[in-house]
Amino acid sequence: MYPEYDVIVVGAGHAGNEASAASARLGKRTLLITMDMNKIGQMSCNPAMGGIAKGQIVREIDALGGYSGIVSDKSAIQFRMLNRSKGPAMWSPRAQNDRMLFAEEWRLALESIPHLDFWQDMVREIIVENNRVTGVVTGMGITFKAKAVVLTNGTFLNGIIHIGEKQFGGGRIGEKRAEGLTEQLISLGFRSGRLKTGTPPRIDGRSLDYSKMEEQLGDENPEKFSYTDTKALTKQRSCWITYTNQDVHEILQTGFEKSPMFTGRIQGAGPRYCPSIEDKINRFADKDRHQIFVEPEGWNTVEIYVNGFSTSLPDDVQYKALRMIPGFENALMFRPGYAIEYDYFPPDQLKHTLESKDVQNLFFAGQINGTTGYEEAACQGLIAGTNAALNLLDKDPLVLRRDQAYIGVLIDDLITKGTDEPYRMFTSRAEYRTLLRQDNADERLTPLAHAIGLADDHRMHKIETKLSGKNALIKHLGQLSVEPEEINSLLEANGSSATTQKVKALTLVSRPQLSLDEIIKAVPSIKEFTSQYGELENEVIQQTEIQVKYEGYLSKERELADKMSRLDHVPLPVNYDYSKLTSLSMEARLKLAKIRPETLGQASRISGVNPSDISILLVHLGR
Repeated sequence: MYPEYDVIVVGAGHAGNEASAASARLGKRTLLITMDMNKIGQMSCNPAMGGIAKGQIVREIDALGGYSGIVSDKSAIQFRMLNRSKGPAMWSPRAQNDRMLFAEEWRLALESIPHLDFWQDMVREIIVENNRVTGVVTGMGITFKAKAVVLTNGTFLNGIIHIGEKQFGGGRIGEKRAEGLTEQLISLGFRSGRLKTGTPPRIDGRSLDYSKMEEQLGDENPEKFSYTDTKALTKQRSCWITYTNQDVHEILQTGFEKSPMFTGRIQGAGPRYCPSIEDKINRFADKDRHQIFVEPEGWNTVEIYVNGFSTSLPDDVQYKALRMIPGFENALMFRPGYAIEYDYFPPDQLKHTLESKDVQNLFFAGQINGTTGYEEAACQGLIAGTNAALNLLDKDPLVLRRDQAYIGVLIDDLITKGTDEPYRMFTSRAEYRTLLRQDNADERLTPLAHAIGLADDHRMHKIETKLSGKNALIKHLGQLSVEPEEINSLLEANGSSATTQKVKALTLVSRPQLSLDEIIKAVPSIKEFTSQYGELENEVIQQTEIQVKYEGYLSKERELADKMSRLDHVPLPVNYDYSKLTSLSMEARLKLAKIRPETLGQASRISGVNPSDISILLVHLGR
């Protein structure tokens, strides 16, 4: 009665949406199964996309042909480029979004994709025959057959919600949890663990006094995430900043004896880099205040997200403490904050394709792998869905290196090191972050997407035009001589030494005190040259400036990346018995046997495997 599918994706959150979109767009008949069709693309926590390192991931997803950047642009209510005062490797785009519009845009995008079907139900079991997944069984007892399955279960696996001493099953507030799947996966030999995350209370914005807060405006000239023709914002909604105080902290402390985190009722590890408010005042007792970001949930709603006040304390304690925050004296709560504890599966059980090492064509993506954050989940979904389809097409998998993408860093960290706490991406995790900037994600990744069919010819043409424009502009600047009278006033105004003779424009661009935009204003002939690139003019100018100013750093990173990548081209036997290599340290033997690295490069990044162990493996491999 029911059709057979090439790929089934379980869960319609950020990971599941990207996975099902990628699989279907590669021509595979795909079924997306979700508990609630009205919750597709739900922003379970904060109404925002991007941020430090996360914004780079959104741009990479877009460059690879994913939808997160497009959906974010269409639902944005504010856009900011963070870290503008630092170097371009640190620039990170972030959008505040309309929560309801975000989910609507995701559903409309998915419904427009051929080969993609939907089913509303819970998946309680996967079907495995001869170590190969062949389908799923739903809560209603319906069997759907498939050649590949992608699990993106989020926080729903045996989820428990905590509010003070109250606890109840659920995957999100008001939604039932998923049962049965964890136990079945364990019976198949998978290891599982427990993690925890939390969310703050939601407030009625009409009850707040914004005059007591600091206004946080969007950028004056907002950019966007997607390299497609989505529109940048022409109007924006403000966010606001306020602070906790000692009165707030004292009220919160009265609930500590009922806190599930402090009493031990929560066993799972929480996100170290996004602690609850009670954890912050406990760990940082010397601080008399903590920053609170007051974020609107959309264009037309009055609902407010209280960023920085994540908590699982009793609801009455939350309410009393909130009302001691400046501007919140008359605050009305829509719903309290809560913590949620859920099952995950340590990701060292996966390949770099996100396919299980032990069950063929079974893929895991998102929080089930121990990550936290929409962006981290979405990029895993894109990779898992793409590789599920490529597997069935008998094509080479899409595996990104650490010097190619933040996505490559994230997946390599998960597979090689595993995680026992919710994993969040930071710029500091990427050793090649000067190469992995938000502005060049299309240059790095769109050719790969075009080669496998996720990016069309129009996208590829834009990349080629931008690259040729950058190279042509660098050449033009290298040939153009600028007279002293054209440039000296600008040099003096910026604290740069004046020139007494003609100077090449390229030399001026390399001066750290000057921007290429300022030089163009002083030398109109450059503007005449760049205007030929039309809508890509600003991107060509920006790419040129970064290339010229940071060429020394970029060259060193490329050289280092090339050296390190040599080890990634040395394959290791997947099922090798490392216990026989007694010259290896005991820790190395245990770790290598557990992780089963695919290359020597991956082995070198495993915690506990030392350079001497790598040398021994090189000798053993005849290298």
